[in-house]
Amino acid sequence: METLDIEIANHVATVTLNRPDVRNAFNETTIAEITRVFRDLDKDGSIRAIVLAANGPAFCAGADLNWMKKMADYTHEENLADAGQLADMLHTIYRCSKPVVAKVQGDCYAGGMGLVAACDVAVSVDTAHFCLSEVKLGLIPATISPYVIKAMGESAARRYFITAERFTAAEAHRTGFVHELATAELLDAKVAEIVKALVSNSPNAVRQAKRLVQDVASRELTPTLIAATVEGIAQIRASDEGREGVRSFLEKRKPDWLI
Repeated sequence: METLDIEIANHVATVTLNRPDVRNAFNETTIAEITRVFRDLDKDGSIRAIVLAANGPAFCAGADLNWMKKMADYTHEENLADAGQLADMLHTIYRCSKPVVAKVQGDCYAGGMGLVAACDVAVSVDTAHFCLSEVKLGLIPATISPYVIKAMGESAARRYFITAERFTAAEAHRTGFVHELATAELLDAKVAEIVKALVSNSPNAVRQAKRLVQDVASRELTPTLIAATVEGIAQIRASDEGREGVRSFLEKRKPDWLI
């Protein structure tokens, strides 16, 4: 990989942004590589969790300046195709069947916030800063908006989309954009703690639970939705891992996915 480092150990894949010289800003190569890696990991039955990390002092500064210079001369059709690649990358992370943990070790701006928001769990160093800076450049955070608004809520998004204020990790935590804060010394340990919890659970149940939140969150509470949830629990109870989980609990032993 040209812009990423990939490590796999103990059923966990760590995907690390590796362009520290440009604060891990992404370009078309990074976007293509992230999309390809997450699709491959999604299909890998041995992987139970993914950590999205970064090298260097910043997590991600958004779009690479040289890439943005090229975009300035794009036609409307070229801009559509380019934005479509970014949207595909974010959606691939969001819909990945494996749980994804963002380890934010430094500042996170613009499109970098889209990367974090597309993950399931976000852990940030307490000294990081965040910024949705697009309006300063005459742009809007359109492509990342579905994920960022889901993560931080409409009220906070409305403020930070239009002010482009830089805000602290504590504020990101207050809004719900990040789930946990840690000092630099304890960041790895906090991520490891969450990953350990993820890989200790039924892989199939984790996949189904992730999809359940995505499918239910934005729907009206109707008889159709209720029927879908009834069908969901009936199916998972009858699954191999569902039966094994209940049986192992009753027999006071570890389930076979931990053996």
